[in-house]
Amino acid sequence: MNDLDDFRAALRQPPDEPFAEPDLARIMADGTRLRRRRRVLTSAAGIAAAAAVVLVVAFAVQLRQPAPAPVAQPPSSLSVAPPATTGEPPAEQPIGEVVGTGIKTRDGEIVFYARAVDAPELPGVRFGLVAGFRSGSSLQSVLATNEFRGSDRSFGFHATDGGEILGGRLIPVFGYFAGPVSRITTTVHGKTVEATLAKWTADPNVVIFWFDPAAVPDSAVLTPLIAYDADGKRLTK
Repeated sequence: MNDLDDFRAALRQPPDEPFAEPDLARIMADGTRLRRRRRVLTSAAGIAAAAAVVLVVAFAVQLRQPAPAPVAQPPSSLSVAPPATTGEPPAEQPIGEVVGTGIKTRDGEIVFYARAVDAPELPGVRFGLVAGFRSGSSLQSVLATNEFRGSDRSFGFHATDGGEILGGRLIPVFGYFAGPVSRITTTVHGKTVEATLAKWTADPNVVIFWFDPAAVPDSAVLTPLIAYDADGKRLTK
């Protein structure tokens, strides 16, 4: 018998200790745990991707703050000028004119106005926007929002918010743009929608904008906002 025959004979010999039967239940359980782990990781990736989409849709990150208390306005005007002694009005007072939207509710007209922001951790942010209702000579604020980093007047979109029910009423998607903007659009379900614009009387380089709630019911349906100048040139990517 040669070496090859010896090798073949050795392969035919039974093992000294027989192999145990496979534990199918354990194998299946291990496989399930592995699949669950992969599923969790996949879900986490999905959440991260969704967060990225939200950041794109949000256009500008803002810091929400408790809405200021209702303000009784002078009967002659809803515009409050900054006191000459301080250069800034009290935080609860509008800076410049209140912007009416023409959208009427049982609580009054939906309006927007600027208010002072005084936060040491935000040295470049001196004002934000407030959404609320105007009835007669009084204002009822429901949402205050402002930029939370950098400068509040740096070029571009800021403090975009709204698109939700507050105070029992749907607040339009709104915000402001710093720069020579003449037109702002978005796309909702493939249709281009234009925002209504109003220059801030305290600084005409700042333009407050909002969308008709009937056309833009919430911010989730928006595509990124696009700003154009008076010549139709696109200002934002």
